[in-house]
Formats: sequence, structure tokens, C-alpha cells
Amino acid sequence: MSDDEEVNRLSARAARYLRVGTNVGAVAARVAGSRLLGYDLDREKSAAELAKALGGLKGPIMKAAQLLSTIPEALPPEYARELAQLQSAAPPMGPAFVRRRLQAELGPDWQARFKSFELASTASASLGQVHRAVAHDGRALAVKLQYPDMQSAVEADVTQLKVVFAIHARMDPAVETGEILKEISARLREELDYGLEARHTALYRLIFRDDPLIRVPEIVPELSTRRLLAMTWLEGRRLLDYKSAPVEDRNQIARAMFRAWWFPFSHYGVIHGDPHLGNYTIFEEEGRPAGINLLDYGCMRTFAPKFVGGVVDLYRGLHEGDEARIVHAYETWGFTGLSKELIDVLNIWARFIYGPLLDDRVRSIAEGTTPGEYGRREAFTVHKALKEKGPVKVPREFVFMDRAAIGLGGVFLHLDARLNYFQIFNETIRDFDLARVGARQRAAFAEAGVPLPEGTEDRT
Repeated sequence: MSDDEEVNRLSARAARYLRVGTNVGAVAARVAGSRLLGYDLDREKSAAELAKALGGLKGPIMKAAQLLSTIPEALPPEYARELAQLQSAAPPMGPAFVRRRLQAELGPDWQARFKSFELASTASASLGQVHRAVAHDGRALAVKLQYPDMQSAVEADVTQLKVVFAIHARMDPAVETGEILKEISARLREELDYGLEARHTALYRLIFRDDPLIRVPEIVPELSTRRLLAMTWLEGRRLLDYKSAPVEDRNQIARAMFRAWWFPFSHYGVIHGDPHLGNYTIFEEEGRPAGINLLDYGCMRTFAPKFVGGVVDLYRGLHEGDEARIVHAYETWGFTGLSKELIDVLNIWARFIYGPLLDDRVRSIAEGTTPGEYGRREAFTVHKALKEKGPVKVPREFVFMDRAAIGLGGVFLHLDARLNYFQIFNETIRDFDLARVGARQRAAFAEAGVPLPEGTEDRT
């Protein structure tokens, strides 16, 4: 790609954001006009128009839109359905761009820093693309290269997201989305910092250093910057390659997936916020799947130990039918002003999320449904009930907790795994103790060089 071509591409992106903003604004204006003039809005049509407008961005907002589609009533169901179908991957940049970006990050002698480097990308995502390389010591590397000017793109996407929420606010919503907007905006901005991602990767290597089920890449700091991340390449196959494998193999993968998400949360108060199919591969031993390679640490969420305790309290409250403990758990999460009716509605969703963990038997994650329909029936029920009993203000910590649960459920459905999730979860929290979570969190984060988010310790 020549300099002129790159300038033209950046100019085209700026023009696209302007056009998208205009189109999204037009949808917002129609919603406002329908309320002012008292006529019914064709929500299916406006949702399709909004998805069409946003779909041109192929950027960070697509990740946000897909995340929102998993939270009941965070968006009108027509909008959630349309946005869930959008793809987050951007088109890959060509060799000239790659050379220019590497020179900007590593200097004019960047080629001498590698034994070999493949200019064609092996994968692309919302913020950048991945290349294969070989270090001088012979290690195979994955090099993640951020697209140019992504900070401007993220800020533009956050602005568009505010407009989407403004549209929602005019539709008599059953959920107040102010905290959701803050949470998604903060996580999108964090993903720009590859230095932080490197430290999160080091944290997970520390957590899983002796675990046979989970492998974490090793960061190569001398080849990494805030916008370039070099790490060891972990060989593995796609999860979907195992859809027709024997059930024992599919169960082995599911056990590893469960542990990769629930163990760090219950023991260290941290969760991988984006369990989609591109963020892990399956490694084999003796020709059989043995565990997962957990690959991407850009979308992470750290919780105060008190919040982790609320998650365990809600589980135990539901299991034991302890209403006082259930209410205490929701209040610990940050829900406020809860009536008996609103608690009953929240319990519908909680029983869906926790359902397999409450059922002491071998089963699939959700019987009689498909990955694309996972949670839809329950979300519709919650939507109707919140319309009558709401609104409810959703605390920001809930966003990625919910996303992880729905994402994992979809993975287990793809695998058609059959496990006793009750036993696996109870083994994970068997020795749960709030003080020990806080102590482990402080020690591990300090060792990995990850700063604890503001307020995490204050709420312990």
C-alpha cells in the first residue's frame, strides 16, 4: 500500500464515520418524532436501518453491539436481533501497511529483530491483525499489530454508541443503561493498550502455570509496544473441528473452557470478557484433545472480591431457596431500589444463567435449543416482565459477567458437551473465602504488574 493509498483509506474511514453518524442520527430523529407526534414506529424497519448504518464500520462498535445483544432489555429486542448478526472483523491491511507499522513501532531495522516475518496476516479483528513470525532463538511467534488511528475510531464508536442508547431511552426502556455505556466505553478504551494486554497475559500465565488444561502464550517484551504485541505461537485446532468428535473429547474441551473462565473469577476476581470462537484453540496430546490455548487478553474485567462473593451468594441462595441471601447478592452486585416483583424478574434470568450449575446430573448446557437461540426465550420473558415492573438500573459489573456466561453457554452448545456442571462448579468454589480472594488478587496482580482498577480494594 502506498502513502497515498493509506491516506485515502484513513480519509475514507473518516468519511464513513460521518456518513454513519448521519444515518444513525436519522434513525434517532424518527424515533423522537414518533413519540412527539404520537404515531407508532416501525421498530423492525428502524432496527434494520440502524444495523445497516453501523455495519459499515466493521470496528469496535460491532463488539459492543454483539455484547449488548446478550443482556435482556439493554436494547429493544428488534435492535438486539439485528445487531447480533453483525461481524466485528475488519478487512486486513496489506504488506506495505504492515512494513510501515512495524517500522513505526520497532524502528527502521525491524526486520533484523526477527528470524522471519510473514507479511500476510493470519487473522484480523476489530482493532488489529495477527502475523506469524520466528524469533532468533527459534520460537514461533504470533505478532498482533494494531491498525492506525484506532483511538479515534474507538472514540467515534463510543459516540455512536451514545446515540444508540439515546434511541433506546426514547422507547420507554425497562433498563437504565447509563452504567452499561460507561462499562463498555471503558473496556473498549482499555483494548487499545497492548501494554496492559501484555500484563493481563502474564497474569493468566501465573494463574494457570501448573494447570494441564489451559495454555497461555508468553509475551516477548523486547518485540512489543503499546500498539504491537509479540507472543509465543501456540499450535492448536479450531473448536468447531471437534463438533463431531466422540463425546469424551468434547467433554474434555468443555471442562477446560469452564475452568478457564470460572477459576480465575472465583479465585482472583478476574474474568476473560470475550469467550468467542476466535479467542482460543484446542491442543492435543496423543491425538486427542487435551485442553485449550487461551489466546487473547484485550477484553478483561477485574472485580472487587465483594462482587465475586455476591455471585457465589446468589448461586447458593438460589440453590437453597434462601430469599434473604438472594436479595443481599443483588445488592452486593450494585442493584438498587429492588422491589419483590423486580427481584422475581431478575431471578428468571439468574435461574437461566445458573440453571446447569444448580442441576446435579449429567446434562447439556441447555436442552432443546441451539447456539443462536441460547437465552432468547428467557430474555423475552424478562423483557416482558421488566416492561411491567421496571425500570431497573443495571450495574456496570454485570455487563461482562453476563457476556461471559452467555458466550460460554454458546460454546458448550456448539460442542454438545454433556457434563455434571453442578459438580464442576461446586469443586471450583469448594474452599471459597472472600478474604483469600482479595489476598490472592493483590499478590497475583502485583507479581504480574497489573494495576488493580480504582475502587477494587475499597469495596473488599
